[in-house]
Amino acid sequence: MSYVSEIFGSMVFNDETMKERLPKETYGALRNTIQNGERLELNVANVVANAMKDWAVEKGATHFTHWFQPMTGITAEKHDSFISSTADGKVIMEFSGKELIKGEPDASSFPSGGLRSTFEARGYTAWDPTSYAFIKDAVLCIPTAFCSYGGEVLDKKTPLLRSMEALNVQALRILKVFGDTETKRVITTVGPEQEYFLIDTELFKKRKDLVYTGRTLFGARPPKGQELEDHYFGAIKPRVAEFMKDLNEELWKLGISAKTEHNEVAPAQHELAPIFTNTNIACDHNQLTMELMKKIALKHGLTCLLHEKPFAGINGSGKHNNWSISTNNGVNLLEPGISPQDNARFLLFLCGVLKAVDEYQDLLKVSVSTAGNDHRLGGNEAPPAIISVFLGDELTAVLKSIEGGSEYDKKYKREMAVGVDAIPVFPKDTTDRNRTSPFAFTGNKFEFRMVGSKLSIAGPNMVLNTIVAEELSQFADALEKADNFSEALNTLLKDTIKNHKRIIFNGNNYTDKWVEEAEKRGLLNLKSTPESLPYFVTEKSIKLFEKFNILSQKEIYSRTEIVLDEYSKELSIEALTFIDIAKRDIIPSVAAYIKELSDTANSKRVFLPDADCETERVLVSKLSLLMSSLYNKTELLEKRMIEIKNFISSVERADFSRSHIFSAMQELRAVVDEIETNMSKKHWPFPTYGELLFSV
Repeated sequence: MSYVSEIFGSMVFNDETMKERLPKETYGALRNTIQNGERLELNVANVVANAMKDWAVEKGATHFTHWFQPMTGITAEKHDSFISSTADGKVIMEFSGKELIKGEPDASSFPSGGLRSTFEARGYTAWDPTSYAFIKDAVLCIPTAFCSYGGEVLDKKTPLLRSMEALNVQALRILKVFGDTETKRVITTVGPEQEYFLIDTELFKKRKDLVYTGRTLFGARPPKGQELEDHYFGAIKPRVAEFMKDLNEELWKLGISAKTEHNEVAPAQHELAPIFTNTNIACDHNQLTMELMKKIALKHGLTCLLHEKPFAGINGSGKHNNWSISTNNGVNLLEPGISPQDNARFLLFLCGVLKAVDEYQDLLKVSVSTAGNDHRLGGNEAPPAIISVFLGDELTAVLKSIEGGSEYDKKYKREMAVGVDAIPVFPKDTTDRNRTSPFAFTGNKFEFRMVGSKLSIAGPNMVLNTIVAEELSQFADALEKADNFSEALNTLLKDTIKNHKRIIFNGNNYTDKWVEEAEKRGLLNLKSTPESLPYFVTEKSIKLFEKFNILSQKEIYSRTEIVLDEYSKELSIEALTFIDIAKRDIIPSVAAYIKELSDTANSKRVFLPDADCETERVLVSKLSLLMSSLYNKTELLEKRMIEIKNFISSVERADFSRSHIFSAMQELRAVVDEIETNMSKKHWPFPTYGELLFSV
């Protein structure tokens, strides 16, 4: 057995471990809960808890925690030890089914968006048996959902689980009308490609903007950036390779199938991609991946940056969300088959996704809207803020022929009447990948490229699952009552393609021409978070989420409040950081350099009365003007930070932050970047872009 095989999943209480350690009846009951959602009785939970505790203790664990994903975007945990006192003053290691199933962390300091008052501190965590427990830092981590005392959802996992169930129910209805009675469950799978930057920790510590905000608020462009494209897929530097080696091992121990690693386009940028897995587990795994990236980087004297746009002028970092739909017996429903029947089913699911993306493009944009991602979308390699679907010429031609009832004149020539028996076999992946598209079909999956690098994938996949479930529900309603299935399917496909083909675009999404074309098609172009969030609380959106019991109206409003509040806070932190840096570091440094230049000129005149001091005079004049502008721009930003206090609502604060605070920071940055290019290295108090990007 290889080393990787030995360590893979060694820190996970996975199916193999459960089968080995649980009595047969207990294992069967637990599997029934995991697969079918059946209630787990307390006596069964007690047996599972004891076996889980024994396994964890053998692995060196002393504590357990209910590991959950609050609305902060990161994970949370409260550690309790296994020890329990005995009558003789000693301790034993215990863990009950009650402790496994439910926890009670303090919920008062987590974002709730007004769902509860600050004094209402009680919250509950509930075990999610569909995601395996694992050991991290000698602590048994039990994946859980998180809700308030009143039962309102306070986490990102619960709506995701609900959306997966909604899609499962509706997809099974579709399979049933195609005569499939064997499939018991349909799941969505995800493989999130994670992009990130690695910079030297000592340099990181010298940049207050990176320390406080995760991105550089200023920085003149270095002589060399990514123009030569020599970093992409280039040889991995030894220091980075050692980090990747350690990261892989830790991920593999947790059962995370880290598969691909490489240099990305920008200097100091890299990517890690896992193998596809159940969306719920993929979400857990991605949270762990981001946490371990940061932790392991520090061991190598590196700092991992997960901000969507840590450096201006070069590529930002995304999280390409590769999403697909599969059955419990391994059939990918987004993969063309070998028979006309399989292809008819594939085309119906494909059309369901197209219709969903077109009708709910606003919600997809909402799901990826953050202050950080606003910097990235539309810049360099990132897709624009306009949602569209890339299918490729081959598949687009198939849909066109179905819509028009014409002959499919490609590899297989036959009439496209779209009766189930008449749909031809066609190749599954004959087109190029479109890296400019925000939502691209890549053979048997859709790649949602708009997700930001530090964002939890729970939100985007919750939306994806829900909107597709809605369209499948409508399709099932039509097909279940049809007298002639083939005719009904034919009509359904034709109408869907005709009514939603505007969302298909196979060209270059980066061009101004596409922006104009998208506007003509009636597609949305929501460029910022404040522009996007109102679409989350529309009557249409609320009706959708309540229909499938994903989120209540109250919970939707609370999440909108949380995102808008977080947006304003992020920009406020950036603004205050910039003000601090300008006043305490940059202005004194410029003044010191001006003084040195002036002293140099005066010294030259003492010894050489006729000396030419034109260089010093020009530099002093230029820097004095820039310092005056810097001071004025800083004062303007401070004024904006005072003005925002006048706004009470989160919507007003977010709008003001975007229109006034962000623009004031941009003006300030322009001055600072020009100052940097005119300062001596000795007097510039910060590591430059060149040092940050090329030091590793």
